[in-house]
Amino acid sequence: MNPKRIARAALGLALLLVWTWQDASVGHAQKVQIPIFEYDPTFPKPLPENWAIGPIGGLAVDRQDHLYVLQRPGGLLTNERFSGADDNPPKADCCVPAPPVLEFDQRGTLIRSWGGPGPGYDWPQTEHGVFVDQKDVVWLAGSGAKDAQLLKFTREGKFLQQFGKPGMSGGSADTKNMGSPANLVVDPAANEVYVADGYSNHRVIVLDADTFAFKRMWGAYGNKPDDKDPGPYNPDAPPAQQFRLPHNIAISRDGFVYVADRPNNRIQVFRKDGTYVKEAFVSKRTLLAGAASGFVLSPDPQQRFLYMIDGANHHVWILNRETLQVIARFGQQGLFGGSLNVPHAIAVDSRGNLYIGENFDARRFQRFLYKGLGTPVAGTNPPTTIVR
Repeated sequence: MNPKRIARAALGLALLLVWTWQDASVGHAQKVQIPIFEYDPTFPKPLPENWAIGPIGGLAVDRQDHLYVLQRPGGLLTNERFSGADDNPPKADCCVPAPPVLEFDQRGTLIRSWGGPGPGYDWPQTEHGVFVDQKDVVWLAGSGAKDAQLLKFTREGKFLQQFGKPGMSGGSADTKNMGSPANLVVDPAANEVYVADGYSNHRVIVLDADTFAFKRMWGAYGNKPDDKDPGPYNPDAPPAQQFRLPHNIAISRDGFVYVADRPNNRIQVFRKDGTYVKEAFVSKRTLLAGAASGFVLSPDPQQRFLYMIDGANHHVWILNRETLQVIARFGQQGLFGGSLNVPHAIAVDSRGNLYIGENFDARRFQRFLYKGLGTPVAGTNPPTTIVR
């Protein structure tokens, strides 16, 4: 193994700090079986040595369990991107920006890379969301100020289709453009794309996945989307009646739509027609950019768990999907392997392994191997389990 990876593994610790949730009805902690994960220092395999990776905008796993990484070359620091190999003439052997879209197999080997501006489409200012549907179509979104488009490509990077035009967003009532969309998911049963839209707009919008015909939209609680400034988040105020930033979206097998409203520190659940079902707050007193950065649903048949990344507190929260109660968490801030530094994107494969992409200083993506279910060890407050 590469010496750097050995050191990374030794330093990483892969501490998975988990705790049982308090059952208020009986006033004592109830032990539950919780998912156990282990940091994988072998993933990914080394990339070309002169490549520089920017902040991670999005992650997705396809039906072959290949990982797609959407990274931001434009987010690289000036001294990484322009002071070396990217200069003319080059000032050093390293570095050049890696392509925006990177595809890895289960071994962590890079098998394909592509992306960036090209003829016939408008590449996003700021790469953000990526999703690979049941037809192996790769969907991309962007959160830049002018990004109002969705893009569709083949897995090889051939352009297929575009919805919306940069700079043309007309707000949350616009059915022809997005408003700096954050993330998206395709419902194969109805052939519809659901978009968490997003950084400028305050809505979920649903389109036909082939024709882009508008189907429906909604805001928080199923309300009509409203673009009025809600003011700063106040954890002691009544819950906001609109999304502040719908940052991620997922659809469960039993037909519920889950939306991560990041600055409001909450997850809201809807039926596919936009009917509001329920919500849950996680780390409600978090300010900064908010705690509800994104999530995935576990791949078991019942999808018992929801894994939510928290970019402000550098955690992964594990929720019971049915009750939306927190049952565990893992992660601590740091730049060593197995730690988390502003987790921004998350994906899960069919084996239950988690992939987490980070922003800012880390600018990396890591894999945490699913090791089955276990019982937290009592004796500390909160009870913890440590997996190396």
